[in-house]
Amino acid sequence: MNAQQKRALKIIFFTVFLDLVGFGIILPLIPYLAREFSATPLEIGLLMAIFSFMQFLFSPIWGKLSDRFGRRPIILVSLFGATFSYIFFAYATELSYLFIARGLAGFFAANISAAQAYIADITPKDKRSVGMGLIGAAFGLGFIMGPAIAGLTGPIGEALGSEPPFGIQFSALVAAGLNGLNFVLAYFFLPETITNPGAREREKVGRLESFTFIFKQPLLRSLFFIFFLMSLAMALMEVMVFPFVQDRFDWGYKLASISFAYVGVIMVLTQAYFIRKWIPKFGEKKVLMFGLLAMAVSFFGIGLSFSIAMLAVVMTLLAVGNGCMRPPIVGLASVIADEEQQGYVMGVMNSMGAIGRIVGPVAGGWLYQEYSQGAPFFASGGMAIVGVGLFLTIVKTLPDPQLVKTK
Repeated sequence: MNAQQKRALKIIFFTVFLDLVGFGIILPLIPYLAREFSATPLEIGLLMAIFSFMQFLFSPIWGKLSDRFGRRPIILVSLFGATFSYIFFAYATELSYLFIARGLAGFFAANISAAQAYIADITPKDKRSVGMGLIGAAFGLGFIMGPAIAGLTGPIGEALGSEPPFGIQFSALVAAGLNGLNFVLAYFFLPETITNPGAREREKVGRLESFTFIFKQPLLRSLFFIFFLMSLAMALMEVMVFPFVQDRFDWGYKLASISFAYVGVIMVLTQAYFIRKWIPKFGEKKVLMFGLLAMAVSFFGIGLSFSIAMLAVVMTLLAVGNGCMRPPIVGLASVIADEEQQGYVMGVMNSMGAIGRIVGPVAGGWLYQEYSQGAPFFASGGMAIVGVGLFLTIVKTLPDPQLVKTK
């Protein structure tokens, strides 16, 4: 990888990082603000799900547009749209406006697909999974810093006033400011990776037909389904782990938040540092297998935890496993896909993850309520086991990116 490619990687990492910080700022505000607008628990759940629903619908379209017109314009449109959605959120005066704001944010959530395709454009195949690890590191850092910034800026907003955009909604303005800054920086410093996007063949293929074509490729189909299972398993876990630690260990919000900041730190270390060491040494397939197995064990371990010490161990294992799962599976998909389909394939994969994040919270809450405290985590562990089994059926036919030295 030459100096120009390394510089481009740093720029796209910073772009995604700032975007995820803004996203992390908004997340803690949603349930509290919705309750101020007299939202029911079901409405709060729907408000949390609408972002992923819109992302599922439009992420492949944005990815395909980035294949045709270039990564840079799609990333810029996404950043501009996210900025507008945060401003709309900050000025919301009723629940329906919050739904519109989150729907807009999901519609413009093109950054991740375009950024993954951007990395695929500038990295050789044997380095691609390592490059994808930067996206995971940006996720982790964003989810560590975003809530922290929300906690710091919320009291400032309350000191300035109680009517929108002040009060706790002031943090949404901070998120808008960060995304606006991100737009400016990307406009001036983010280079295009497709030299002549307008010259690419623009086949007149409908989205459904293209989606079906992607799924007709057995290896991609299997990787997508594994990714969906793990996204669903994580969503089941994430939505219920806060009531779980409250009910079983009597943890308050602050202690739980600190604990999950620790999980975020481990994920960042895994994806930003250890992945760079492990993938060249062991290869994508072995690292992915370890990640899937570690997540399966940790999901079951959470449900069986009756001591804080055991919970700490299995949550650490979960963070490492998740950090080892995402970069290799995305990297392998990008190697299998044709070069002209990188953006669309990344968009389809992110849509599969979005389906999991739509279904997971509802399923997790139902299992927790109807069966037991451990039921959502046992279900997640079962899904991870299915993912391991499916991966074993295709592992011998998957390419080894470490043996491919050219793009």
